[in-house]
Amino acid sequence: MSEWFLTASERGNPATRIDARHPGDQAWSDGNLARPLIHGATYFAELFERIEATGPGDLICVTDWQGDPDQRLTDDPDSEVAEVFGRALDRGADVRALVWRSHSGLLGYATEKHHRLGELLQERGADVQLDMRVRAGGAHHQKFLVIRHADDPSRDIAFVGGIDLCHGRRDDAAHEGDPQADPIAAEYGDRPAWHDVQVALQGPVVHDVETVFRERWEDATPLTRHPLRHLQDRLRGVHDERRPLPPQLPPPPREAADHRVQLLRTYPKLGPGWSYDFAPDGERSVARGYSKAVQRARSLIYLEDQFLWGQQMSDVLVEALEQNPDLRLIGVLPQFPDQDGWFARDPQVLGRLRALRRVYAAAPDRVAFYGIENHAGRPVYVHAKVCVLDDWWASIGSDNFCRRSWTNDSELSAVVIDPEGDDHSAYGRKLRLTLAAEHLDVAVEEAPVGHQDMFEAFARTADALEEWHRAGRRGPRPPGRLRRLPEPTLPLFRQALAAPWYRYLHDPDGRPRVLRRRRVFRGDIPVIIR
Repeated sequence: MSEWFLTASERGNPATRIDARHPGDQAWSDGNLARPLIHGATYFAELFERIEATGPGDLICVTDWQGDPDQRLTDDPDSEVAEVFGRALDRGADVRALVWRSHSGLLGYATEKHHRLGELLQERGADVQLDMRVRAGGAHHQKFLVIRHADDPSRDIAFVGGIDLCHGRRDDAAHEGDPQADPIAAEYGDRPAWHDVQVALQGPVVHDVETVFRERWEDATPLTRHPLRHLQDRLRGVHDERRPLPPQLPPPPREAADHRVQLLRTYPKLGPGWSYDFAPDGERSVARGYSKAVQRARSLIYLEDQFLWGQQMSDVLVEALEQNPDLRLIGVLPQFPDQDGWFARDPQVLGRLRALRRVYAAAPDRVAFYGIENHAGRPVYVHAKVCVLDDWWASIGSDNFCRRSWTNDSELSAVVIDPEGDDHSAYGRKLRLTLAAEHLDVAVEEAPVGHQDMFEAFARTADALEEWHRAGRRGPRPPGRLRRLPEPTLPLFRQALAAPWYRYLHDPDGRPRVLRRRRVFRGDIPVIIR
């Protein structure tokens, strides 16, 4: 597995204990079962059942970038997030939450909702921490949840991915949007359709995901250095006194599936005067893990991503395409940015322009990018963070293909390899085919297995749908949901205006200064970042 996975030394963070239980230089866990949960409704339904099954002595650990107390996990009115966790507390479970404190609501962030979520859960007995241990303009972007059962470790489970416990995420394969909508850009309508993915993990890797939470919880770094935030919390009754976690249980028993799972993370170097105990210089194993694996791809890179931004990220893809003449790249991205107004929109367009322009130029006949729409012709916002390489290396996480995710915000991704297949990972192939089947409107069994076949099927489907739209939508709608994404354009004067906002607000760099100057993630892994 070391040819695809990072080793512990290649992770580049000697302060972490995430790999301490693994033998030698191994930085992954064996004997696991990984199950992709495609769509927020699928994830929320299982999460609801799992939390409802907790009882005395069980431990629930959750991190969130955005959370709404009243978000329903199912159609049941009693499935609101705050109430589901509250009932678990009433049954005797121990609930711990690290919720990103968020920036000011004046900038469109959810700080008031996070305060309210903290207040409601603390009133029921949870320990909720509003975590602002980030760089200026940074965020805690990890979205995972761990359940450990005191009486039956075989039921332990972790969920990792890109889905927040908030409005707008509970969509399904029909892509009609969450009934509790979270408005975004006008093109997506009043009830935005939302495409997202999470992964359920069982087996010893649950212990590793819990360790990610414990390192953040037990870190002595203050949750915020802003005195006004401390005062605000005291006035609202949201305390920052973290109760010690109970002793960590041994890893759950091995699963028969024997999926190999590696956790990749991003933590920034915080800056002068403070740092993470477990990552004093930050950690960039997301960047290092992707870069190592992409260079091994020979046939197909399949991406679903919210943000494919910047020359930095495209360097990794361009190098792989140039070195491997049979390699193809399929990317599924949002058709439109998620925000209105030039201040937010132009920097996002600029980031995509810089990435796609170079990738298209490197291999114009072997690269294709698509957006998706529902059967009513309404665009679907792609929030998924999925990467499948040659049906071997398959990642689902919170990180996007941009400099912010690779260096500046906290991120967590789960990479899975199933060693059963002779020339592929059964897990990776099934993930790719399941996603392709939805986009092509075919059964999973009918989705194209061959990489060139899939590349061509996506093109045919998108071209047929484009022709139908061009003809005024007359006649039956052809099957499929794919729309080709043209290379972005932005006038030069608007590029100049957007550049500083893109560089310092939308896609900042969280590496130590010495690495920024050398344009690398770490000196011993020559991944160039311009």
